[in-house]
Amino acid sequence: MPHSPARPDRQTERTRWTRSADAWDRWADRMAEPADRMNQPLLRAVGLAPGHRLLDLASGTGEPALSAAALVGADGLVVATDLVASMLEGTRRRAAQRRTDALHFSLADMEHLPFAAASFDRVTCRFGLMFAPDAVRAAAEVARVLRPGGVAGFVVWGPAEENTLFRELAAAVDSVLGPDPEAGMPILFRFAAEGSLAAALAEGGLEVTDEQPLRLDHSVPAGRPFWAPTLDMGFAPRLTGEPAERLAAVRETADQRFRDLAGPDGMVPVRLHARLCIGRKA
Repeated sequence: MPHSPARPDRQTERTRWTRSADAWDRWADRMAEPADRMNQPLLRAVGLAPGHRLLDLASGTGEPALSAAALVGADGLVVATDLVASMLEGTRRRAAQRRTDALHFSLADMEHLPFAAASFDRVTCRFGLMFAPDAVRAAAEVARVLRPGGVAGFVVWGPAEENTLFRELAAAVDSVLGPDPEAGMPILFRFAAEGSLAAALAEGGLEVTDEQPLRLDHSVPAGRPFWAPTLDMGFAPRLTGEPAERLAAVRETADQRFRDLAGPDGMVPVRLHARLCIGRKA
């Protein structure tokens, strides 16, 4: 299946993540445990081991780079990268708290990586590839910097309708603020279709060895603002600068939408669907 023709604009994405950085850093520590449920399958799938050199693309506020640094140990290396300097500040803060010597930092556009060929044993990218304007070129850059036999792992979002938080929050925001003029949500689900991510990686020169769904479904009591971190982080570009009464209306609308989803037991079913794809350099 060919990958989606939808392509984000690089400057729009740079602006999006610059505006989002404070929100992501604000929630990073409190969201560490949920994030780890995605980190560990990814790190296991690439076979990360002590002594490996790993490049993490679109590291944001630090994951899976921080978890990877603990795994590779003193003899290994993890390079955390991001397109936006302010996003990496959260990683630097959290790394300083953990005092890890294995973690290094670099500003990097994944379509133009500033690293020599065959520099890394492993590459990871969690929820980042869909924001690259040319995902095939990014995959080709990953193939270039990997050593022969090296492995890359990518995680992207599955279908919007199977991701309860994004679906309901986007509807709440749109109902109060109107449709998103930059159409940010479709980009998020650019590789939601089965086979679409694998096609992009293969076109970039990676041998795809596995593609599988990651599903993390759970239930949460209605009335609890479990959705607040996703609203703050995922919708920061749209919410920044809005007056207090409009922000309050967004929150009230979101709260009501989730209450409406609750079953007779008062629990809200929350579905999360991502896709994991593994590529190997021949």
